This record gives sequence, structure tokens and C-alpha cells, in this order.
Amino acid sequence: MIEPILVFGIPVDFILFALTLLGVALFHHKTLQVALTGLAAIIVYKLVFTGFKHSAGLAGLGHHMAHEWVTLANLFLLLMGFALLSRHFEESRIPDEMPALLPDDWKGGVVLLVLVFVLSSFLDNIAAALIGGTVARHVFQGKVHIGYLAAIVAASNAGGSGSVVGDTTTTMMWIAGVSPLAVVEAYVAAIVAMLIFAVPASIQQQRYSPIQKDPSKGLKIDPVRVFIVAAILIAALAANITANVKFPALLDALPVLGIAVWAVILLTAGLRAPDWKVMPETFKGTVFLLALVTAASLMPVEKLPAASWPTALGLGFVSAVFDNIPLTALALKQGGYDWGYLAYAVGFGGSMIWFGSSAGVALSNMYPEAKSVGRWVGQGWPVAVAYVIGFLVMLAVLGWHPDAPH
Repeated sequence: MIEPILVFGIPVDFILFALTLLGVALFHHKTLQVALTGLAAIIVYKLVFTGFKHSAGLAGLGHHMAHEWVTLANLFLLLMGFALLSRHFEESRIPDEMPALLPDDWKGGVVLLVLVFVLSSFLDNIAAALIGGTVARHVFQGKVHIGYLAAIVAASNAGGSGSVVGDTTTTMMWIAGVSPLAVVEAYVAAIVAMLIFAVPASIQQQRYSPIQKDPSKGLKIDPVRVFIVAAILIAALAANITANVKFPALLDALPVLGIAVWAVILLTAGLRAPDWKVMPETFKGTVFLLALVTAASLMPVEKLPAASWPTALGLGFVSAVFDNIPLTALALKQGGYDWGYLAYAVGFGGSMIWFGSSAGVALSNMYPEAKSVGRWVGQGWPVAVAYVIGFLVMLAVLGWHPDAPH
């Protein structure tokens, strides 16, 4: 690869990527068009001027995409599949029964966020966020505050940050040989953060649209749809654990999790038909995320700053706008991190902006009004405050103990 062209010391690639993110923030009704235009501009620039990481021209682009396709395919299959899962869950009528189980004031909002956190610790955080968003739509009678949507995403990312099966980034650490016990330390920060953002977000929501006090009468839960939801989630969990323990090389060759999810969706379609009507809008949101992830993977980032706790803290803010998968890959290659801090930073940090994590994009497909950076940051401010405080509490309690480079 030719050295990048610099403008005021900044590679043009980064300038194009920053302009893309700025466009997404400013034109939130045209996010897909902005993301695709930005990706196209970056690809054309690299084709004409600098080439790609391994070689120049179309061959270099092809080599790059051959390296990235498994990650992109997994994200595509999971986002599309879990959208169908959330509709199965909604049509099972379980969300309509939730008012009977949740406290009927702001504490009900907190309990729902805790449930999302717990679900995400052993399920994929995308699924946990969508289940939380589905329940919220029912218990808050269709009116969900953007600050509370940010809290649902934050709860799903916090719950996944300390579990090697809860988030793509922690799974990457597990594959690379990081001990699950090293990652579980992230829960020290994640639980503190959860306690900080859950209460103000739930009070915001209660003032905006109070929780429904009683479930509708005469409800009948559909056990077949409950079975389908459980089967999809169990398949994803089993595929993740089995592939990591028995066939780790397979995870680099095939989108194992996505295939497992879609296998169950298609096998159970004869029992209850999936709600295919959600696919067109979900497809747009999914392509948007894949465009940003691809653009981020094309950036000329060869190394991160020296591993330290301030670097880890900063990576949390970076992951709110820059895909956390290449960040995690770089950190694993560089080594010298305390992995619990990195898991928390790149996992939870993306919650601060709606497109900073796949869970945020998935939930924004369900609630298009959330696709506004200004409203997300302004109304979801407790998430950013909680991120910093959680990190500093973890530092005070555990200290910084970097592991040897891998």
C-alpha cells in the first residue's frame, strides 16, 4: 500500500470517513444514502491513489473483502434474523403480559433494563436489545423516549461486555486466547454504569409515557412462537460456544452464528410464518451498518496508541463512531491491555451514539425516530456519564494489570 495522502497531517481516508459520519449525524433521514456515498468515495479514492492494505487496484479491494466477508455476513444474517425473532416474540403475546410482572412506576423501567442486561450476558446483544425494545413498545403503550432507547442499547452492550458469548468483540478475544475470566472483570464497570444510567433513563420514560399498570384482559400466549424464539436463541448460543471450543478456525471461514439463526428460522417457518414485512426496512438499516463497518475497515490504522488505561478509556469514545471490531482486532494484535477494560470500553462505548453498535442500529430500525445523533446524545446523556464513572470505579477497585502480548 502506498503511503496515505495527508491534509494538515491527517490521511484523506480519515477525512472522507469523518465527513461520512458528519453527514449521517446531520442528515438522519438519509443515513443509508450518506453511508453508501461515503463508502463509495473512500473506495474510489483508494483505487485511484493509495491502494489497499495488501495490494492496489481491484485485486487489493477483492483481497480486503475476502478478509472481511465473514464478519459482514454474520452481521447481515444476525440483524435480519433477529428482526424476525423480535416479531415472533411480539406475536407470542409475552410482551403484553409484561405489565403484570413489572413494577408500575419508574422502577418498572429499571427492571426491564436489568432483564436486557441479563439476557445479553448469555445471548447476542442484538437479540437482547430487540427483545427489550419490543417489550418497551408494549408496556409504555407505543411511546418510548429516545433516552430510554439509548438505555436499552446501553444495557444490552453492558451485559455483553463481560461475557465471551455476549458480544462479537468479546468473542474475538476468546478466539484469540484471552481467558473468559479476564473478560468477566468488565462487569465491575458495567454494573456500576448500569446503576447510573438506568434510573434517570427510567424516570425520563415514566414522565414521557407511564408504564401500563395492568395487562390486557383475555390474553393467550402462543406457545409455538415462544418455542421458535427459544430455539433461535439456543441455536445462536450453542453455535457460538461449540465453534469456539471445538472448531475455532471455522469462525474465520463461515458466518457460523448467522447460519445457525437462519437455519432455525427457515426450519420453523412451517409452524408459524415469520413476519417478512419487516425485512425491507431492516435491510436498509443493515446495509447502512455494513457500509460503515466496511468503511472503518478500510481506514489506514496499523496500530493504536501505546496500551494503557487512558488509551482504553479513549477507545470507548472512538467506538461510538468507529466500528469496534477492527479496534478490537488491532488491540489484540498489539497486546499489553488489561482485557476486562478493553471489553468494557469497546463494548459499552458504542452505546453513546445510535450507530456506534450493531444493537443500536437494530433498535433504530425498530424506532426510526432514534436515528438522530443530536437527540440520542442530548436525551441519552446518562449513558456517556455512566461510561466514564464505571470505567473509573473499575480502575479504583481492580487497578490496571495488563496481560502479556498475544
